[in-house]
Amino acid sequence: MNIDEFIVQVAIAEHRVFADEIVIEMAESAKARGTGIAKRSPEYISGKMEEGKAVIAFHKDGTWAGFCYIETWSHGQFVANSGLIVSPKYRKAGLAHAIKESIFQLSRILYPKAKIFGLTTGLAVMKINSDLGYEPVTYSELTQDEDFWKGCQSCVNFEILKMKDRKNCMCTAMLYDPAEKKHEAAKVFAEELQKKPGLYERFMQIKQRLVLKPKSGMKSILLLFTVLFKS
Repeated sequence: MNIDEFIVQVAIAEHRVFADEIVIEMAESAKARGTGIAKRSPEYISGKMEEGKAVIAFHKDGTWAGFCYIETWSHGQFVANSGLIVSPKYRKAGLAHAIKESIFQLSRILYPKAKIFGLTTGLAVMKINSDLGYEPVTYSELTQDEDFWKGCQSCVNFEILKMKDRKNCMCTAMLYDPAEKKHEAAKVFAEELQKKPGLYERFMQIKQRLVLKPKSGMKSILLLFTVLFKS
């Protein structure tokens, strides 16, 4: 199975019939990973489709295959590409990358001046983000919109986030800033992830220990990441 077998497009109102399936798969995927997500209702997902703020993927036989949607924060200054999900039977075909790239381009069209950000614990997502020009940042560089952070309440690590005064957690923050013209750091970061994927697991193991220490900060953790990947 390869990416040529799929159709990735901006979702439209007629795709609302897939909202229930998408929400169920989002919840199942989060459960399997042992993490939480901002829970969304089928009505919320349907609304994103109606607004033209979502991307949906299908296998050429018409079967639903994947989804992602756009959320805005801080009066449109920040954009998050949220709820990325690929149907289990279509994983490992490069579909997540295709969906992420499509929703990223849609975000750039709809909100050309907005900073696009995400929080992730997954190596695959970090690789995709890096390819698109995202760079690892501290939590202070993300939106401080209270509604965004409320979405973390369903995550198993929410108590850690609270303990750290929302300055650090198990997730790595990544940001695309359109004001940055070259994004050379992101290119280097992506190349290093490709060359040394095993170091990411090492980084996550060390980060988990550091996060639980009272005086650890995100800047020191990002420094650790830089040292590991340049060693």
